[in-house]
Amino acid sequence: MPLTIAIDGPVGAGKSTISDEVANRLGILHLDTGAMYRAVGLAATGAGIDPADEKAVSALCEKGGAQVDIRYENGKQITLLNGEDVSSRIRTQEAGGAASAVSRYPAVRTMLVRRQQEMAQEQPMLLDGRDIGTVVLPHATVKIYLTASPEARARRRMDQLREKGDQTPFEEILKEVNARDYQDMNRALTPLRQAEDAILLDSSDLNFEETVSAILALVEEKYGH
Repeated sequence: MPLTIAIDGPVGAGKSTISDEVANRLGILHLDTGAMYRAVGLAATGAGIDPADEKAVSALCEKGGAQVDIRYENGKQITLLNGEDVSSRIRTQEAGGAASAVSRYPAVRTMLVRRQQEMAQEQPMLLDGRDIGTVVLPHATVKIYLTASPEARARRRMDQLREKGDQTPFEEILKEVNARDYQDMNRALTPLRQAEDAILLDSSDLNFEETVSAILALVEEKYGH
């Protein structure tokens, strides 16, 4: 069986950037599942649909109006929505909020999880998201629950936004982080939680390199690569 690594955790834990580096050093592909849900959220808002309208979002998916695909160019994931590269557009706060809403819907999750599982069977891969170790890859070789305090995650998000010229106040970002945590952990369908056999890694006091090194050590211990 190919090496599969599942990294779950709350919003702002750095799953995407950390996973990119870990996969790069291991020489395997990184499938950013959150990007796929963000793309569906973007499809909904682009079609004038309220992401909170489950019936409308589900109908959009069933009619093929939210076709998400992934390709890799120069070692980086390119997220496609209906054939269009939306890799940059899905990184807004609006897209993040929409993703959290649509990810609760069975029609959306069934569509995307099926595709994710197919890809993981084909080659060694690292997946990150909210329910990788519990639902998408329950038999993953290595499972990690990557987290950090809400304050640490809000500071990191603020730094990212500042680099883009966004001056959203820290207090507002922290409020959004806490709201997203509550929403993700209390949704009826596959709520965010640590898998029983996942290793907890709190990166509140770790920098980027220390977090990457910690994950690589865990993979080495479990898989011997």
